[in-house]
Amino acid sequence: MAHTITLIPGDGIGPEVANATRRVLAASGVVIDWEVQEAGAAVAEKRGTTLPDEVLESIRRNKVALKGPIGTPIGKGFRSVNVTLRQALDLYANVRPVRSLPGIEPRFEGTDIVIVRENTEDLYAGLELMIMPGVAQSMKLITERACTRICEYAFDYAERLGRKRVTVVHKANIMKLSDGLLLECFRKVALKHPRIEPHEVIVDACAMQMVKNANKLDVIVTENLYGDILSDLGAGLVGGLGIVPGANIGLEAAVFEAVHGTAPDIAGMGLANPTALIQSGVMMLHHLGEHTAAQKIEKGLLATFESGVRTADLGGTAGTEEYTRALCEAVGRA
Repeated sequence: MAHTITLIPGDGIGPEVANATRRVLAASGVVIDWEVQEAGAAVAEKRGTTLPDEVLESIRRNKVALKGPIGTPIGKGFRSVNVTLRQALDLYANVRPVRSLPGIEPRFEGTDIVIVRENTEDLYAGLELMIMPGVAQSMKLITERACTRICEYAFDYAERLGRKRVTVVHKANIMKLSDGLLLECFRKVALKHPRIEPHEVIVDACAMQMVKNANKLDVIVTENLYGDILSDLGAGLVGGLGIVPGANIGLEAAVFEAVHGTAPDIAGMGLANPTALIQSGVMMLHHLGEHTAAQKIEKGLLATFESGVRTADLGGTAGTEEYTRALCEAVGRA
């Protein structure tokens, strides 16, 4: 079965890691018809917008997209493409698996957690104003609807993947109404999932727990800001943003993405590490039901890292081409 998928290569190293990912996905045997769309800082210079309407139309039509890193022009009034995509398509669940890979020195061996982050509100709703000269105000928007569905997603995810615990991260001891609402919704949803152990932890304590024994947390569910920060902390535990995948899931569409930056300093030099986008592609294949192809890439990744082939950001010597070629060969043998 062929799949039509929107591809947004992005800025900086985006086109390089996107091309590598296309090759690896093809090596798995899955058939994809890519509908390439441009968005980001480079497009803004030509079109006056970082996110042309046809990009959203393409994703709505195809239901699935793969997105490279995208830049937002600084200080020119442009909204973040990532935030705009999530809100326009109601991609309410941001999913970030954090897992150790062989051959990369992690902070802890065997790290394997998943951070499920509410993606549409909290402080990222962008509700800000100057209430008087020299005094700015940001409003934290938390709704029962959003809290309930992100908690339901986290528990459903845990059950589907055979996880044992869902940990809600909050600051309800201080923000008793907003974070208290998340906690209330979490407890109600937990009652519907008796096979999963519910666990509650304050966000600062969670940060400490992640650097002591992250696996105890298992699946984390939390608000937008906390999830954004903890996701990067988690990436630091296993080798950095260059290897961690990400997905933004909604009821009508899903966007899978590299969560690292555009790295303009190495763009076009053949040094980029495509692992994060490749792993996001694996998540995409599972989402599409292409589990055999996804598992071939997962096995190929493990074999490639075990062989010592890795890019310079991970302490290796391979360039993008050498790494991609080795991975494609490993996928073909898997």
